[in-house]
Amino acid sequence: MKLPDPPLLLVTDRHQARRALPEVVGAALAAGCRWVSVREKDLPEDEQVSMARSLLAMTRRYGARLMLHGEAALAELAGIDGVHLSSGSDAKAARAVLGRDKLIGLSIHTVTEAAAIDPSLVDYALAGPAFETPSKPGYGPEIGRKGLAEMARAARVPLLAIGGINTARVGEVIAAGCTGVAVMGSVMRAADPVRETAALLATLKGYPRPR
Repeated sequence: MKLPDPPLLLVTDRHQARRALPEVVGAALAAGCRWVSVREKDLPEDEQVSMARSLLAMTRRYGARLMLHGEAALAELAGIDGVHLSSGSDAKAARAVLGRDKLIGLSIHTVTEAAAIDPSLVDYALAGPAFETPSKPGYGPEIGRKGLAEMARAARVPLLAIGGINTARVGEVIAAGCTGVAVMGSVMRAADPVRETAALLATLKGYPRPR
């Protein structure tokens, strides 16, 4: 399935957000972001579904895709556009729940995981942490440009980089073979999320991307 364009995925974290989460998401959408994933796994499942539903009308107004980091069943219940699965999740089971018309993404951390992705089940992969990131300190050693390049070559689906992504890093990850980027803290913590998102998008659009 074709990914949202531009390939900038905003991942939510209400704990890092300097404003109310709907306000931050709305600002990113107004700046041109067309892809959002709700990642609030510490909430009870019904509250995750409720939050996703509450953001759906906003994303629809902008023609943006809305996903959920977590369980396929919750994404289906919320009536949104897909699910992003954690590393090691059962993509076949998720596809059975969501059908062919929803996006399914998968987090990966190694070249072995990249090579194992079945493109008939998974639409894209999210590689992280690409670089050291204050959002998830100690989450794991950074992959770095060399590692991203190896993973991009191994994966049979588009690869996005997450972790430590800013305007200075966008060109680096695109040059490594990534199709796009995902961000969390840089927008969530931004004093001006419109400006931050617009800067990321402008930088991303300035580089040719692999097809």
